[in-house]
Amino acid sequence: MNAQQSINSVIVGLGKTGLSVARYLASQNKEFAVVDSRDNPPNADDFRNDYAHVLYHFGDFKSDWFTTADQLVVNPGIAVATPEIQQAKQSGAEIIGDIELFAREIGQTKPIVAITGSNGKTTVTLLLDLMAKKSGVKVGTGGNVGTPALDLLLEDDLELFILELSSYQLETSPSLQTISAVVLNVSEDHLDRYDNDVEKYAHSKSVIYKNCKTVIANRDDAYSIRFANAASDYQTLVTFGLDKPEAGQYGISLHAGKEWLAKGGDLLMAVDEIKLPGSHNVSNALAVLALGEAAGLKMAAMLEVLKEFAGTEHRTQWLTKFNGVNWYNDSKGTNVGATLAALSGLPGKTVLIAGGQGKGADFLPLQQAIKDKAQAVVLMGEDAQQIADIIDDVVPVIFVETMDEAVAVAYKLSTKAVDADEDMNILLSPACASFDMFDNYRVRGEVFMAAVSALEQGGTND
Repeated sequence: MNAQQSINSVIVGLGKTGLSVARYLASQNKEFAVVDSRDNPPNADDFRNDYAHVLYHFGDFKSDWFTTADQLVVNPGIAVATPEIQQAKQSGAEIIGDIELFAREIGQTKPIVAITGSNGKTTVTLLLDLMAKKSGVKVGTGGNVGTPALDLLLEDDLELFILELSSYQLETSPSLQTISAVVLNVSEDHLDRYDNDVEKYAHSKSVIYKNCKTVIANRDDAYSIRFANAASDYQTLVTFGLDKPEAGQYGISLHAGKEWLAKGGDLLMAVDEIKLPGSHNVSNALAVLALGEAAGLKMAAMLEVLKEFAGTEHRTQWLTKFNGVNWYNDSKGTNVGATLAALSGLPGKTVLIAGGQGKGADFLPLQQAIKDKAQAVVLMGEDAQQIADIIDDVVPVIFVETMDEAVAVAYKLSTKAVDADEDMNILLSPACASFDMFDNYRVRGEVFMAAVSALEQGGTND
């Protein structure tokens, strides 16, 4: 393509999401092209096989591929601030994402529940999916997790859509209309994409409350409640928090010496029946009940799922216990808030394995939790020293080069401190992205799990 040619849509960034956009545009008989700054992007072979007639360019971005397009459909992994994208915008191109295409297709014909937040959104999304199924609702779940949103349109007769959405997806989705939506929480994350400004990052998430029928907000999170109160076009506002709830709201009530999930004065289930560890997961449980009720799900079915659900992969996932030590995989803990929640939520003492690419985050909020909960900290990766600097000798810090070394060192440190009267844990919760050492957080978690398994099978009683 050259500067004299024009094309309706250009997909910017391939991968799983970009391929789903290609399928959708092809089904609509739309003319499109694909660009990707990588020489060999993910799903490139599938794209070439399925769309041999479609123009594409892999490698450095070329401006004429952007400025001659009517519309750019930008992969969430690519910043809309990219100069070529901004140049196209100035030339009159529409800048949208795959969620915007989905929203335009669905409109108000089917109910959509949308979930965002720095931490917990995958847990809440999967819980809500299970609750819908338990309630007998035919549900399509995806977005930032699992199935790309546009691929959900390939399924017949769905009655409800549940979308986990990142800030990147929300930036380019002005038409999204939801039956209920939540900003679970906001902590420093992805600041490299937001000029190191947490307000800009937080504001990108607030878009989820636009065109929302029932706004769900976290009373314990200043950003969530502020954005909910600022929303103007909702019908109902429901809040949740770890305090006693007012009428119609969700929270925690004390009864007969036990804590209970409650809606107003109605006790729903005892907190100790939730299998997921940590107060952050109690908050997640309250959020999902509020979302599900607004979507018409059955309360009895939702509570049954809460009692059964043991967690998601790579999110404070209990792996095993041997020689008195519990092992947890929280590789999805890619920001400070996630690691703070995971570390604070575990009972007893913990050897924390952390480090990676910090994305410009301030690690200082971890200092007190490490002092209170950590037996030692094992650090690796690009920004390991930045984390060590905030620990300030409150606990021992050991630097390692590989995950195998991290697991071995953490195990030695933990066994020296095992106390029969107190839980001892080893927690991988990096507070950082994985890309300096691994393809993604899933691969990092899998490498960790393999190392733990090898250690357990290799004679840990010696």
